Amino acid sequence: MFKKLTILTALTVLSLVGASGVNAAPPGFSSWDDVLAQARGQTVNWNMWGGSAGINRYVDETLGGALADEFGVTLNRIPIKDTIDAVNQVLSEAEAGVTDDGGSIDAIWINGENFATLMQANLLYGPFADGIPNDKYVDWDNPVVSIDFGMDVAGYETPWSGGIFSWVYDQARMSADELPRSYADLETWIIANPGRFTYIAPGPGAFHGTRIIKQLFVEMCGGWDAFKDFDQATWDDCAPKVWDRLNAWKPYLWRQGETYPANVNEYDALFANNEIDFTLSLRATGAASGIAEGKYPETAKAFMFSDNMMGDTSYIAIPLNAPNKAAALVLANLILRPDMQAAQLDPANGYGAGPGIDVRKVTDPADRKLIDDTFASVVGAADPEEFAAKVPNIAGPYHGLIEADWETYVLRK
Repeated sequence: MFKKLTILTALTVLSLVGASGVNAAPPGFSSWDDVLAQARGQTVNWNMWGGSAGINRYVDETLGGALADEFGVTLNRIPIKDTIDAVNQVLSEAEAGVTDDGGSIDAIWINGENFATLMQANLLYGPFADGIPNDKYVDWDNPVVSIDFGMDVAGYETPWSGGIFSWVYDQARMSADELPRSYADLETWIIANPGRFTYIAPGPGAFHGTRIIKQLFVEMCGGWDAFKDFDQATWDDCAPKVWDRLNAWKPYLWRQGETYPANVNEYDALFANNEIDFTLSLRATGAASGIAEGKYPETAKAFMFSDNMMGDTSYIAIPLNAPNKAAALVLANLILRPDMQAAQLDPANGYGAGPGIDVRKVTDPADRKLIDDTFASVVGAADPEEFAAKVPNIAGPYHGLIEADWETYVLRK
């Protein structure tokens, strides 16, 4: 268990908060009271990645319960394999002339290239961020939240949570001084412990695996600054080196690299079954959620490399043709409310995600105590000082290139 103030200091790096409050009503509404009145009785159809049973439970029970009880809004969570499925649905509807309020999606859990695709196509509703009351907790001066994979958010999405990549190990199997603290260290560890490591195959629906490879690019080819904007020459120079490195690992990987886990659930299962010695988490609470869900042993703990551990923000966006925009706005506002942010931090509720708000901006004593107490209760997270290794995600175009070229030059080689 960590000391409360230390955790707050460390995780504030992940948190995103602080605008000055509501500046205007959301587009198409006369006031926030107008939003609330129109939302009552509506259903918000929320398309979101459905690969985590814990997150699904949090959304259905905690957020869905509050929406229904407090605002008369029904939450319809629509699970999808990958966010691109929702993006393609919006694009298809636009091509078919389905505009105004005639679409099928009210909200999308989104970030990165998927957000960029809809922004570039002018298919998002907004800007709405400064029209919701709890936007006062969001620090739009922080580039980790105001810039999404190189694109200005511009008020067209609002944060849900902040995350950071961490590895997870079992303290009953190895000691902290044995842990690798870079990919170079990991390579040495892999060779010394053949068969005990693998990674998730990057690809649609497997963004965890893509993140592993992104960080390897950053370590091998000049750090985050080299990848904050897309540069074809950087890619052409670096990619062959990364693929050669990964191919060199194959004889020492689980099943000699002939097959790879397809998603984080398979990765977790290999770790839990003692087939491999590391899994991963993109939640600021590290191993805590896996322990709470019974997927990890109680001795599981997160750790980070010394540099280049990627952190980013996940958001809520509303399609331009959303049929229930008022309900979607109520959802986006509820998510930022301090008690909901505290609830999502608590692994017992199923999510265990880092805050999407800056807890320093929470001035209500009861709300602040709730958040502080939740932070203090977290077990299984990385040590607080390790959060200094965080860097933002790299530019969006690298994402698709990594997924496509890994399959060509590593998987099929």
